[in-house]
Amino acid sequence: MTDDKFLWAYEKFRNTVYSVIFSYVRNTEDASELSQDTFIKLYTYDGGFDSDEHMKAWLIRVAINSCNNHFRSRKHISASPIPEDLPSEEMHETDEIISIVMKLPEKYRIPIHLFYYEEYSIAEIAKILELPEATVKTRLKRGRDKLKNTLRKEDWL
Repeated sequence: MTDDKFLWAYEKFRNTVYSVIFSYVRNTEDASELSQDTFIKLYTYDGGFDSDEHMKAWLIRVAINSCNNHFRSRKHISASPIPEDLPSEEMHETDEIISIVMKLPEKYRIPIHLFYYEEYSIAEIAKILELPEATVKTRLKRGRDKLKNTLRKEDWL
């Protein structure tokens, strides 16, 4: 990969990678470190990509794998608060709703993040997470239900 292509990819996808990783680890220091590791893997990757979307999906998959390896190796739980300046390509919802989404269990939080914030289809999410499409649909529905219940309790709805 050329330096110019790498820099372009870093600028284009750094917020996406960081957001996905942060939604797993919920810790700014770990998210920053794992984001760097993900982009180092991109820089040293000697394969090619069919499109920018293919590169984005590859980066997300590498980021998720890095998170899984991180938890396997450290077996720790972070109590870090959600940072107010969590980067994302577009802010679709208020900070309060993002906080509520971040409190969901991981199996619901990740599909919701990929579907609503990264705008992946159910089929794409299934491929990225290596799950059947029906499982992704179920997790999205259950995650939305949990969000509705939480929002009702907090008088949002």
